[in-house]
Amino acid sequence: MAEKKFNQDTEVKILEAAKEVFQQKGMDGARMQEIANGAGINKAMLHYYFRSKQLLFEAVFKSVFSLLAPQLNKILNDDSSIEDKIKGFTHNYISFIKKHPYLPNFIIQEINRNPGFFESIQKNNGFPSLDKFKKQVANEVEQGILRPTDGEQLFLSIVSLNIFPFVAKPLIKGFLKLGDDEFEKLMEQRKTVVSDFIINSIKKT
Repeated sequence: MAEKKFNQDTEVKILEAAKEVFQQKGMDGARMQEIANGAGINKAMLHYYFRSKQLLFEAVFKSVFSLLAPQLNKILNDDSSIEDKIKGFTHNYISFIKKHPYLPNFIIQEINRNPGFFESIQKNNGFPSLDKFKKQVANEVEQGILRPTDGEQLFLSIVSLNIFPFVAKPLIKGFLKLGDDEFEKLMEQRKTVVSDFIINSIKKT
């Protein structure tokens, strides 16, 4: 029992240390030795738990995504209106990515490099489902609440407007001549700006 607890504690320390390093330096800049130091173990012990940096990155991704997925799934499948779902999704997503800024680029990189890995994530029971969201969009269109709107296209718009600024952070900072603090403020403002923009584009007046 003590050995099992030691193993679990060590793995948690590794994942926490890796998360910090990946947040600061990204996948390419992270070094296994630095992660081992952060976890308080030697590099050999780190490789015992995770044979490569890629496997460790994937473990961190799964750990963090497991926190985000239930939040998004709850928003998409609760009984709130589409307007409230858009506000909830935008607020939760931006808040979450501000805490885990490496995730968007990793997701895109991983989808292009290793589609099979993301497909394995999709098979998890907690992966967000769009079924109810799409039906609800169709119902609100039929009721005259929304303009003619396709649920899938609406979801793509929500995701795109939320994720792009984080993926293109260096480009946006350069175009707008922003420092890190100013970029953070801009992202905080987008919680309202994106929601209002989308809602105003689909809601009947």
